[in-house]
Amino acid sequence: MAAGTAAARHLSSATSPSSPRFSRNSRSAVPFSLKVFLKQHPSLRLCASRRLLPCTPAAAASSASGPSAASGDVFLFNDKPREECGVFGIIGEPEAANMCYLGLHALQHRGQEGAGIVTSDGAALHSHTGLGLVSEVFPQASSLKQLVGSAGIGHNRYSTSGAASALANVQPFVAGYRFGQLSVAHNGNLVNSQSLRYDLESKGSIFSTSSDTEVILHLIATSSSRPLLARIIEACGSLEGSYSLLILTADKLFAVRDPHGFRPLVMGRRPNGAIVFASETCALDLISAEYVRDVNPGELVVVDSHDMSINTACLLPQKPRKACVFEHIYFALPNSVVFGHPVHESRYKFGAALARESPVPGADMVIPVPDSGFFAALGYAEASGLPFRQGLIRSHYVGRSFIEPNQDERNLAVKLKLAPIDGILEGKSVVVIDDSIVRGTTSSKIVQLIKNAGKAREVHLRIASPPMVGSCYYGVDTPSAEELISNRLNVEGVRQEIGSDSLAFLSLESLKGAFEDDATMFCDACFTRKYPVLPRQHTVLNMVEE
Repeated sequence: MAAGTAAARHLSSATSPSSPRFSRNSRSAVPFSLKVFLKQHPSLRLCASRRLLPCTPAAAASSASGPSAASGDVFLFNDKPREECGVFGIIGEPEAANMCYLGLHALQHRGQEGAGIVTSDGAALHSHTGLGLVSEVFPQASSLKQLVGSAGIGHNRYSTSGAASALANVQPFVAGYRFGQLSVAHNGNLVNSQSLRYDLESKGSIFSTSSDTEVILHLIATSSSRPLLARIIEACGSLEGSYSLLILTADKLFAVRDPHGFRPLVMGRRPNGAIVFASETCALDLISAEYVRDVNPGELVVVDSHDMSINTACLLPQKPRKACVFEHIYFALPNSVVFGHPVHESRYKFGAALARESPVPGADMVIPVPDSGFFAALGYAEASGLPFRQGLIRSHYVGRSFIEPNQDERNLAVKLKLAPIDGILEGKSVVVIDDSIVRGTTSSKIVQLIKNAGKAREVHLRIASPPMVGSCYYGVDTPSAEELISNRLNVEGVRQEIGSDSLAFLSLESLKGAFEDDATMFCDACFTRKYPVLPRQHTVLNMVEE
């Protein structure tokens, strides 16, 4: 498609026909039989993960208010897809716990609700988990000293499955079974977890968390295959969806990636020979580990602590690669290499393509919405010939849990997070570059902040990704389709609601073009609703014991 056509499709400052509206999201549809059951049992309610919970007044209020009210910081500049999780593992390192701690620090942007580390001393596993940031879970050196051993795995959590603030859901999980102990750290989301869980419970399994990761532990433990490698392969054969897994035993470290390769997982090597696995290469850089390669989609890598031998196995027949494109749009740090592409280069290309598709004649400058809009804004500025300015300053010291979800404090949240520099913006026509628009609530506040506090003459919003019209089922926490502003409104409707003088999104063709020959390996379901793996609905029967 020519750039002019793409720009015409995505650029809007005048009325245009409304886009299709979707009144239902298939993920939220409740089977009729379950509706009948709920009517017959008013003491139960159906939560977001389709589990039945007691309907107490507090629970009902929580359910009615949804995740926005349950998470205190959700309106604190959080009109974005929420990060999934970060995993880190190392074996053959005398200071394994310290390395895990540093690795989790490097991956802190991928999850801030909880963190944990599990280590192995060759005979037993040692665990420490907690709610909060890595520095809060491990506030003193003494909290790491108890984690002895030369192998370990760590996890930063943002919940996409399970109760957000439950300590029991903080990974890595540790379980004992008939052949010893094992621990699992999981980045991703299983679309068939509820069906698997029901089947396991019907056979006698007892679950202690609401996380889909515990399903993986049960599948491994209940498998009749031998050895453990075969049990892991058999368990993964039942999984549908996205998973990058690290599994630790007394003497081995396993790394597994789902056959589509939705979530990233890389392997590195320390100067002392220790083998490292991490969600992003930025974690390797911090501990002076050299990048070796990505764990391939559908691959299981096992490292033995006795001789540091590395062996690999194939989980399933190869499936089409569908790496999450939002890693490059928003999630990953710009100094990481994800799916074989430097993140900062991808974002620069997005911005440059956006400038060619959707220029703003007469604009005075380009400014980014920090921090993820920085490199796209730099690309836009250089491609358009406009000066790049840092017109918004971001505060990195705003707490994550004190903002209550009432309207006045929602408005205050953006002002606490961002401050305009009126000496730069006053009287100017400004091109503002952001990475994405989800609900549109934060975007409208940023536009008003630049216009009112920054005193800009015009605000032209440019988004370095296509309009988001579909929810993600593969480990990214996105609102339901009904809440996505671009699913409800066309581009002009979004512009009017946000209040910018003009609005344009990057075309899907240009987004893919930034990856050249690798364009087809990325999942773009949030922009196209073409889901590589559809979520499975499971009607639960016999939920009340007779």
